[in-house]
Amino acid sequence: MTAPQPTSITVHQQSRVLEVGFADGQQFRIPFELMRVYSPSAEVKGHGPGQETLQTGKRLVGLVSLEPVGNYAVQPTFSDGHNTGIFSWEYLYFLGSQEARLWRDYEERLRQAGASRDDPMPAAPAPGCGHHH
Repeated sequence: MTAPQPTSITVHQQSRVLEVGFADGQQFRIPFELMRVYSPSAEVKGHGPGQETLQTGKRLVGLVSLEPVGNYAVQPTFSDGHNTGIFSWEYLYFLGSQEARLWRDYEERLRQAGASRDDPMPAAPAPGCGHHH
């Protein structure tokens, strides 16, 4: 299976979605919030399983810019300053095709943490990532 190739990318600021069309005919409208919550960055994902940082307060996050990364990805800058996630075409396809399941997983993680989508993010820890390397 070859990597999904985008045929169109449109940023919809008012509805806060990234619309991505792919060569196989699939068209996804990926909410900025979903992209931000599932950012592939180390800041969100951590450095391994179980080290993810639950993202909250991202319902109204906007997209400030969307920069191409080679021919394989885009790097968004979100209105909360987050800009370290590189979203490959495969990852955007995954987010779009699995959106319903990803929302359910996110809401379950929030429930387990006793948090809500609209809670502010906890204050960042002191400088350093807190891991012992």
